[in-house]
Amino acid sequence: MIDAISLKPGYLSLSHAQAVAYAPAMDPIPEDSTLMLRYKDGDVDAFDTLYRRHNDALYRYLLRLCRHRDTAEDIFQEVWGKIIKARSRYQATAKFTTFLYRVAHNCFIDHIRRNQRHQNTVDIEPDSQASPADAPDVETERSLARRRLDAALQDLPEEQRDVFLLHEESGLNLDEIALVTGANRETAKSRLRYAVKKLRAAIDEPNRAEEEAS
Repeated sequence: MIDAISLKPGYLSLSHAQAVAYAPAMDPIPEDSTLMLRYKDGDVDAFDTLYRRHNDALYRYLLRLCRHRDTAEDIFQEVWGKIIKARSRYQATAKFTTFLYRVAHNCFIDHIRRNQRHQNTVDIEPDSQASPADAPDVETERSLARRRLDAALQDLPEEQRDVFLLHEESGLNLDEIALVTGANRETAKSRLRYAVKKLRAAIDEPNRAEEEAS
């Protein structure tokens, strides 16, 4: 018997390699700027993709920067609102993430100016959910490390904390951080270096104390 698939028009005339060559190509994952330009032209689904791609990282950045959940949520909504309003003026002259975090940075600065009594107390503990597989002592150590990091972040000058979070939470490089914060590259580099140095010292200090006590 002849297999039914061999009777499809043209099938027997193509080698396997040729058949693969004629197979439909997978659509490439669109870049952020492409999605924003599509949204500018009215493609709402493109914005939904952008939002899902960046909402978690943006919220973590604001949460650690503000150190107050309600404030972070308010600024988070404000940022996306500004992105929506700016779509008609958007030009892909820089990475979308640079544009997004520039808006976020400015919204935070505006919040500080509007609220001179901006709270410095912490009512959050990001990433505090334990994995079911974690042993109690392992999770306790992770929790203590997170608390030390959060406390050390609080003690950083605002400019250093912002640069550190833009680098660690948002994955921006020094040139992009300079664009976001309005500082030059060397200033951004210096702030990041001092932030990392202070955070390492603060986190290592309890460990050194434990070693000296043992």
